[in-house]
Amino acid sequence: MLKRQEQWAPLFLRLIIGFGFMAHGWAKLSNGSPAGFEKLLNFIGVPFPAFMSWAASIIELAGGFGIFVGFAVQITAIPLICTMLLAMFSIQMNYGFSSVKTIGLNALGPLFGPPGYEINLLYIAGLVSLMLTGAGKFSIDKMSVKKRGTLKV
Repeated sequence: MLKRQEQWAPLFLRLIIGFGFMAHGWAKLSNGSPAGFEKLLNFIGVPFPAFMSWAASIIELAGGFGIFVGFAVQITAIPLICTMLLAMFSIQMNYGFSSVKTIGLNALGPLFGPPGYEINLLYIAGLVSLMLTGAGKFSIDKMSVKKRGTLKV
C-alpha cells in the first residue's frame, strides 16, 4: 500500500490531465460537430476523417472525464495515450520538440508557431504514471476498492 502522502500525487495528475483532455475534446465538439477538426485530419491524410474526428473528440471528452474522476484509470488511459501518439506522429513530430515557438512579435504581442510534441509526451508520461500508481485519493477507483473491502491501491 502506498504511504499516505504518496496517495495524493495521482490526484493532482488526474485533475490537470483529465481537465486538459476534456477541454480539448469539448473544443472539438463545441460547434455541434467536429467539422473543422475533420478538415485538418483530411488535410494530413488521416483515413476516415469524419469518423476519426468524432472518435477523437469523444475519446478526449469521455476519457478525460474518466481520468478526472479516477474511473478505471489503467483502462481509460489507453485510448488517450493512443490519441496522443497519433497526434504526435501525424502532426507535431514535423515541428520538433518544443511546444512553444515564438516566431515573431507584433503590436499585440508575440506570435507563436505550430506546437511540437512536448505536450504529447507530458500527457503520455502523466497517463503512464497514473497507470502505474493507480488513481489515488478521492477517486472512483479508490472508493470502489474500499466498498469491496480490499485495501489494494
